[in-house]
Amino acid sequence: MRDPHKLAVVLFQLGGPDSLEAIEPFLYNLFSDPDIIDFPLARLARRPLARLVARIRAAKVREHYAEIGGKSPIIELTRLQARALEGELQKTLAARVFVAMRYWRPLTEEVIRELQRDPADELVLLPLYPQYSRVTGGSSLSEWRRQYARAGLPDVPTHVIRDFYRHPLYLEAVVERINQTLARFPAGAGVTLVFSAHGIPQNVVTAGDPYQEQVEATVERVMARGGWRHPQRLCYQSKVGPGRWLQPMLHHTLRELAAAGTENVLVVPIAFVTDHIETLYEIDIEARAEAAALGLRRFEMTPGLNESPTFVRALADLVLAAVKTEVAR
Repeated sequence: MRDPHKLAVVLFQLGGPDSLEAIEPFLYNLFSDPDIIDFPLARLARRPLARLVARIRAAKVREHYAEIGGKSPIIELTRLQARALEGELQKTLAARVFVAMRYWRPLTEEVIRELQRDPADELVLLPLYPQYSRVTGGSSLSEWRRQYARAGLPDVPTHVIRDFYRHPLYLEAVVERINQTLARFPAGAGVTLVFSAHGIPQNVVTAGDPYQEQVEATVERVMARGGWRHPQRLCYQSKVGPGRWLQPMLHHTLRELAAAGTENVLVVPIAFVTDHIETLYEIDIEARAEAAALGLRRFEMTPGLNESPTFVRALADLVLAAVKTEVAR
């Protein structure tokens, strides 16, 4: 072991309901996030509006979760990643790995309470979003800072890993998943790779958020590393509300491909590292059904990185590199 110095690594994720009954409170937590819902007088209206939107959307969303087993698998999958990462780090460090979900249990304050009982000497904060956006990883980090200050925990060296879309082992893990899924198609078949990322409002990007640029760079790096000659497209999904979001959307892309006579499509969820509602329902059920209706012959989706050994090694390398650098401010 390195020494008795105790390192705590916190993995941040969106979270998801762990039962059908948890869907409405999960949605309330999501829509009451001040880092996402912000407008004039939002401090007064945010919570009542979030309560209304959550109640309206819960019935439809409940149907979607029922089709994938009645809950989100993101909690179990992230815990598997945390355990695998902890095992990897403990080869050289006295490290513990925690999971903090933004909108459902285990919430950030639960991790804070654990650290109050057994404080760490050093922290690494690692949002599990390959590309940074203030409405994803940024929101998780903001919540951490609020809760940490409120708890009055000691000021310890803290390293923040904002993104990892350029990390070679992360890219290799994505390439592995694509190659595994390409093997399902007939040998020599022409396959269009459709990279689908979670959308965010256009005004967030216009204000300087790096998310879109980093997503585009991720696709370029994955394609270069994979060395395929397949055509590729980039699109977005999961739009909520009437505002303008990043374009094109996944369903528009499928329509364009069908109109162009495309037969085989492989969808790669490029902004997700675990399977959850956006992959298992939006892509693998909803988009798959749309593709069939449009006449696309074959539709496949790469599984999430989940507990991929290559991805776990990427996370371990990120943590080890972080603790060797200057403390993030």
